[in-house]
Amino acid sequence: MAPVVLFIIIFGAGFVVLIIFVLKSILAPRKVAGIYDLYKQGKYAAAIKQAKQLLANDNRNYEVHYILGLSYLGDGKSELALMEMKKINEYGEFTGILKEVEYRKTIAKLYNDFNQPEEALKEFLLLIRMEPEEAEWYYNSAILFEQRNKTDSAVGHYKKTIELNPRHTDAHFRLGSIFYRSKRAAEAKTELELALRYNSENHKANFYIGKLLKDKKDFAGALNAFEKSQRDPELKVKSLLERGICYINVKNFERAISELERAIANSDNVGQEIIFARYFLAFCYEQRRDIDNAIEQWEEIYSKKPTFKDVGEKLSQYQDLRTDDMMKDYLTAGRDEFLNICKKITASIGMSIRDMGDIPNGCQIVAVEAESKWRGAKKIPLLIWFLRVPDLVSETSPRAMLESMKKNSVGRGMIVTSSNFSKKARDYTESRPINLVGKEKLQAMLKKI
Repeated sequence: MAPVVLFIIIFGAGFVVLIIFVLKSILAPRKVAGIYDLYKQGKYAAAIKQAKQLLANDNRNYEVHYILGLSYLGDGKSELALMEMKKINEYGEFTGILKEVEYRKTIAKLYNDFNQPEEALKEFLLLIRMEPEEAEWYYNSAILFEQRNKTDSAVGHYKKTIELNPRHTDAHFRLGSIFYRSKRAAEAKTELELALRYNSENHKANFYIGKLLKDKKDFAGALNAFEKSQRDPELKVKSLLERGICYINVKNFERAISELERAIANSDNVGQEIIFARYFLAFCYEQRRDIDNAIEQWEEIYSKKPTFKDVGEKLSQYQDLRTDDMMKDYLTAGRDEFLNICKKITASIGMSIRDMGDIPNGCQIVAVEAESKWRGAKKIPLLIWFLRVPDLVSETSPRAMLESMKKNSVGRGMIVTSSNFSKKARDYTESRPINLVGKEKLQAMLKKI
């Protein structure tokens, strides 16, 4: 009897194990399918709970890890989702619900979101091998190559994207922007125009077309392109800044001020673009002789970036305006008041005015000595240029004055400026009959009147 009993016990145990195995084989897939249904219905919390319970008994069920990762993603828990997806990448096999293409597409996006571009690129390159005719895998790889400054690889993958999908507007745009930065203007223009052909709302393409037109000094065309590109919220401030610069180039300072003020108003007052906007705005104010507002902009820049361009020099140059009202009047007065100041200065040096008129950034006076010690002595005329310029006067001005003196038979010249003179300008006038009067001497003259 003993052998029979033993056989029955062994057979019974084996039968039980077999039944358990069969039940698991039948029930486990049903449980996995049930959890997947919960995920698809958007019941992420329930799917997460049941997935965890199932994994507690079978941690190597990578379909469940995948569903758990998707459910975490749906529930806004991206970091936990990535952890689950990584487990599959290390050990999992792609069967049933776990499809490799969808999996790699999901984990690539997660790697991107968590700033792991190297890992994301690996996934997209694997996807290219699996689906070589899918344009998006090349496009996403190109973006990652571009971010790593591997321009040649980026260009190659953007071109492959376009080969597979000629109407891929974003690939045309990105390729055009690379060509623009590489100074390949003709190729950039072609790609950017194609980007707009396939999507007229691609305002980033409009922005770069505006840059190309501005570089060619087609300011009217550039203004039109930047008008369109500012519809993109990310490009609004940059586009307004570029429009301001275009107006400066055509010397329409009123419109430039309007665009630059809008750029500042539409910003959060941080970033390099705003510093440039304030700098160009100060330049416009300075050209209009609105020095108080120009100083306000320079001070704003100085508080953020003291070493920016010549802002420190500008503030130093105009600091006298705070205490010197006459110099302020000289710099900011309207035309008639400015001419009156110049007349008074001329009279204060003992000269009588014969003729006067406007010149760029100032006025011109032809004068002679009011009185002479010798009766009948010929009075030698003096040509005086009064300048209101912010920068050092270069040798170009005394050269131009000398030509004017010869043309008008004037024997002596004087240049009076609210700034000072370059070394070349001083060297040029050393042996010529032109007297240079800089800021300090002008201040002394102003005090006399």
